[in-house]
Amino acid sequence: MESCFQRLPVVEFLIHSAQHLQVSPIVKYSALSFLVDRFFPSLPTFIQAPPNSSSSCLLPPLSEATFHLFVLISLWVSTKIHNSQPLSVTCLKSFAHASIKEHHFTTRNFLDAEVLFMQVLNFEIGTTNIAFFFLEDLWVQFKEVAKVGELISMEICMDIMDLLYEEEDMSIHFKSPKSLAASILVTSYVIKVPRQKWEFPVLAWGKKVHLVNFVTSCKVDDIIRLVTKILKHVLGPS
Repeated sequence: MESCFQRLPVVEFLIHSAQHLQVSPIVKYSALSFLVDRFFPSLPTFIQAPPNSSSSCLLPPLSEATFHLFVLISLWVSTKIHNSQPLSVTCLKSFAHASIKEHHFTTRNFLDAEVLFMQVLNFEIGTTNIAFFFLEDLWVQFKEVAKVGELISMEICMDIMDLLYEEEDMSIHFKSPKSLAASILVTSYVIKVPRQKWEFPVLAWGKKVHLVNFVTSCKVDDIIRLVTKILKHVLGPS
């Protein structure tokens, strides 16, 4: 399974699918959390366990097409949580037929894959502890305490989040969603807001950023280190 799974293409396919299917950001990032943070890390252990469901036909060998199927399943499950009208199987099949050329997935495939997906997650599909949830909340707070906060772009924040998900050594920070959300917000501030407009609660400190009296649950030094790391990753040579 590990030899077949390539993180970047799967994450890129999810981002592309979310854009094409026009899902909301919370749906997109919940799906990324389900798939990348939970499903794929748990899949090897699940595969090694004795087969116990009809959906076992979807288990190894797992092709790229099957990984893409699980991308759509993660989006489907996420819309069921966040949308009053979730994506339909018909919509997902139509998109799959157009974007996954090497395999034709049936309605039964989607239903079986959803069952397997939920089993691998142990039916734990909470979304209140994801970075995007905290990022939105912090963004609102920031605008309330600093007028210049209006200049912060959520689009830039989401672009940063996408880039972090694409690489495993950076996406590990999603395990600490509060500090990551604060760090992404500060990074966006540094990128977007002209230096001459920097004001409380974000202060320039050399080439780093100091978060002061804003996110009391996060250690300032940790935020500084993570912001510096994100800036190097986002602005460094590709």
